[in-house]
Amino acid sequence: MPEPLNAYLPAYQDEFLYALDNRLILNWYPQRIMSMAQGDSLLELGVGHGFSTHLFAQHFKRHVVLEGSSAVIQQFQQNFPDCGAEIVAGYFETFETTERFDVIVMGFVLEHVDAPEVILSRFKSFLKPGGSIYLTVPNAEALNKRLGYEAGLLPSLFQLGAGDLALGHQRLFSVETLKTLVQQCGYRCETLEGIFLKPITTQQIQTLALSEAILQGMLKVGIHYPELCVALFMEIKEAETIA
Repeated sequence: MPEPLNAYLPAYQDEFLYALDNRLILNWYPQRIMSMAQGDSLLELGVGHGFSTHLFAQHFKRHVVLEGSSAVIQQFQQNFPDCGAEIVAGYFETFETTERFDVIVMGFVLEHVDAPEVILSRFKSFLKPGGSIYLTVPNAEALNKRLGYEAGLLPSLFQLGAGDLALGHQRLFSVETLKTLVQQCGYRCETLEGIFLKPITTQQIQTLALSEAILQGMLKVGIHYPELCVALFMEIKEAETIA
């Protein structure tokens, strides 16, 4: 296991440097999932900032959330005291249940864990036949990072920045590395979208005081350009269940 998860709590609060990105992205991708997902039961990996858990709890009849940080659970319960989701304290690597779910969501999970291939492979057993897993991960090749790299401000697109380290990220992904991972774990990509086409830095966006309409436009346009977006969104299914 990595160092205690509670150490990353400050990055999940409003004062975090990338709180704007978090607000936009973490309220956006649950809406995309709810517009696509079939079935009534959801297993969600991680509470994180709580945005997605709060939204999913209002949509799915059965909603179980697995979270390894007691501090994150406590913060979520304080912020969303009326949430009806069942929160289970435990690690992804050791979680066990006989229940099977229509939908499993790994929202910004695979960049944190020691072995993403282990998580993807073992959670296959918790998915109902024909069910979907939805993944979101940070994209190393986002437009703002590409510009920074070409300007000589970044030594590598895949180097973890201060924000990544504060959140406990162990890696970044690209479209190709994510596709390769899911294929190696016995899945097939059903849907691939981008989340948040951000051409400049967060600090520059805040300095320009861009309107909420423009920020939402960056989210909408990003759907069609995953290779350039801040994050990648993917729906996957077990390869053998697809005709």
